[in-house]
Amino acid sequence: MSIPVDVTEAAMQAAAPRRVGRVRRVLGLHVEVEGVQAAVGDTATLHAGANKIDLEVVAVSGTSLTCMPYGNLDGIHFGAPVETAGRPLGLDVGPSLLGRVLGGLGQVIDGGPPLEGVERASVAASSPDPLRRKPITEQLALGVRAIDTLVPCGKGQRLGIFAGSGVGKSSLLSMIARGTRADVTVLALVGERGREVSEFIHNDLGAEGLARCVVVVATSDEPAAVRVRAAFVATRIAEWFRDQGKDVLLMMDSLTRFAMAQREIGLSAGEPPATRGYPPSVFGILPRLLERAGSSETGSITGLYTILVEGDDMNEPIADTTRAILDGHIVLSRRLATSGHYPSIEILESVSRLERAITNPEQRDSARQLRALLAAYREAKDIIEIGAYTAGNDPEVDRAIALKSFIDAFCRQDISETSALGESWEYLERLVSAG
Repeated sequence: MSIPVDVTEAAMQAAAPRRVGRVRRVLGLHVEVEGVQAAVGDTATLHAGANKIDLEVVAVSGTSLTCMPYGNLDGIHFGAPVETAGRPLGLDVGPSLLGRVLGGLGQVIDGGPPLEGVERASVAASSPDPLRRKPITEQLALGVRAIDTLVPCGKGQRLGIFAGSGVGKSSLLSMIARGTRADVTVLALVGERGREVSEFIHNDLGAEGLARCVVVVATSDEPAAVRVRAAFVATRIAEWFRDQGKDVLLMMDSLTRFAMAQREIGLSAGEPPATRGYPPSVFGILPRLLERAGSSETGSITGLYTILVEGDDMNEPIADTTRAILDGHIVLSRRLATSGHYPSIEILESVSRLERAITNPEQRDSARQLRALLAAYREAKDIIEIGAYTAGNDPEVDRAIALKSFIDAFCRQDISETSALGESWEYLERLVSAG
């Protein structure tokens, strides 16, 4: 008679020796534990009376461990027992995750039924072998005209959406979630306001978008370790679907708040602050996270990451670092947003580094012509607005003025509107052929 795997695993865990240490100090955001051995990344459980608080080991110094909590530290006292698991955090993965909302540690939080048909997987994973990644040669439709034609995204590409606060990042993500042709969408909301999470899921994403989406949520009031872990949990779920041969769209809002959470962890663990207070670990963890997206031998993960630029400064440390890692960037403009132009994409500042690999010469020529018209209008904008421009001085500017309202109409799109990829390219070709 064979013994079920889950029973065998439970028996092995029960028979394993217990590793118990004690709390030596609680300082700021971290807990120092002594009297037990563990590796960085391992999980531990702190027993504070009747309460149990999960911890993650983030640093090792001599005989002590520096741990970050996954919960509230209230009630912790000197000498409280800490039991280490001897392994990193795991999570459940499987097709039943579709349509569900998960917490930052991968637990179901939507009040629905328990997950079925899942398997246990480690959150930690390595990036695809760079020599085994399939070349990106096919465009992924996102359902937004201005992106699909002027900043095209390939299957397995990673794009950053750079914007200040309140310029329409969440609305743009919801448009993409509903309009994309990806097989599966994984959405990570990291460090968002609690009020916005429910509104985004029910109002922006809607039942249609949620049906083929997995949502991972870690709100701004949750511990820094949970916010960091949420980004890796979402990435691991996307990797599981990719390994099943799916084309996955991974959207993360926002990468900046992920970096801020890692800054809290690094400074609390004793790292020295560097640029704008960010410790070195922040600039080490960003490529570790971002390089896990992309194409593999079986499927692809297309990554869209929002970067909240402080004071609309496109050269602040996180924006500058991620722009160098990613395969392109979409810039959202406060000027356009305040004028009611949505999505507020600043076309001339946005670039897809894989445009040549995923579009044909005719498509690239149409996009180049529209960009040239926008650039010509921008150069002459001041003299046009004061009425000093004389028609006939520059044929390109004349054409840009004649087509400006049509270009604006092309780049605008209602949040509830989805544009098919073929229709978007045809629309662009008709536009640049006019006038």
